[in-house]
Amino acid sequence: MFPQMNRTALHFEVGGNHFSAVNFLLNHKARVDIADKHGLTVIHLAAWSGSFEILLMLVKAGADQRATGRDGLNALHFAAPSNSVHIAEYLIGDLHLRELGQRGQNGRKPFLLAAGRGHLEMIEKLTQLNLHTLEKGKEGNTALHLAAMHGHSPAVQVLLTQWPEVNESNENGETPFFLAVAGGHEERSKVLLEAGSDINIPNKHNISVLQMAAQHGHASLVGFLLSENVDLHPKMQKLESPLHVAVSKNHVTVVSSLLQARHDTDILNERQQTPLHVAADLGNVELVDTLLKAGCDLKAVDKQGRTALAVAARGSHCLVVDMLINVEWWGLYAASVGFTDHSLETRHLRTFLWDLAYCQLKATEWQRLAHSWDFTDDQIRAIEEQWTGVYGLGVSLLDLSGAHSKQESPGASAWEQGIGNIRMSTSIERY
Repeated sequence: MFPQMNRTALHFEVGGNHFSAVNFLLNHKARVDIADKHGLTVIHLAAWSGSFEILLMLVKAGADQRATGRDGLNALHFAAPSNSVHIAEYLIGDLHLRELGQRGQNGRKPFLLAAGRGHLEMIEKLTQLNLHTLEKGKEGNTALHLAAMHGHSPAVQVLLTQWPEVNESNENGETPFFLAVAGGHEERSKVLLEAGSDINIPNKHNISVLQMAAQHGHASLVGFLLSENVDLHPKMQKLESPLHVAVSKNHVTVVSSLLQARHDTDILNERQQTPLHVAADLGNVELVDTLLKAGCDLKAVDKQGRTALAVAARGSHCLVVDMLINVEWWGLYAASVGFTDHSLETRHLRTFLWDLAYCQLKATEWQRLAHSWDFTDDQIRAIEEQWTGVYGLGVSLLDLSGAHSKQESPGASAWEQGIGNIRMSTSIERY
């Protein structure tokens, strides 16, 4: 006896499919009715391990074929998920123990357990033995739900031949098609859709299949759903759109697919955030870049009245702030402009601007200079937040790409505004 598990040597030998050892123990009068701490006897272990010969030996030795464990599971409950077809046929066909086909305390009949594992042979055998069922088990899942959830294509195809309603929902409002998509099973999803599944049925939380695929980053599956004209903008209350979800999870390929399918770039979530707000809050330069190219609204504000620029500035996401200011300032997509020029040709300009920012301008002077270059108050506040004390640097570096492109002199602009002193004028003259 092994006290921790309350198992005998016979338990272990049966579980290990050791025919000779089991035969030896039975010949020496080993008890076949002892249950371990889970209530399992050797008949359960034989059914699970799939040894038909050992099970026959145990039955001959007097093992109780109807024995149940603490969870109400009998030998057929163990044979079904392990695909022990010969054992199932023996228990039902030869011993006529049809009562073994009832549900255990986990709410599942053997047929459901076989479907959940996708065991086609067992499904067909239990159907032949008239033990198939359309009933729901735990969480309201039918056999079709379970096969779809775990991605078992052959099992799904067989079950569909006997299933009257493919859009039946479980307790969470999930159809078999929904579960197949949630599991990322594209082939199973196609089979179920061809069988008449409704592509636009959400679950009880009002989450659509497209949102689910976007959340998990199943790019190919998202493409399939879009090709089947899935609803891009289902009626949702206080939920993230598929685009919000893909942005928040950093699934760039999915974001691109949704935008190509003409997903609304300015759709709002429960916090009244656009997808650009979400990308800016995360400081995700690549997704901000993608959304800007799609022509999203930079002026949209969330519940707190903040634009994406303000959100990025609050998070000290300097590159995103730079991108957004350039787009606003130029009035077109110019995200490539910004803190990226480190060439030798512009080293003298950058040296001058650094000196101007740190040594020449006072806190109020750079703001006046920024206003003279038509920066808005929001943009100036964003620069202040991201540079935290080095206020002039942000504006000066932006001017490197902005005013320089306009063939204007940043030094001249400063002088015209009456900003600076003799030291500064000397620097400007050198520039």
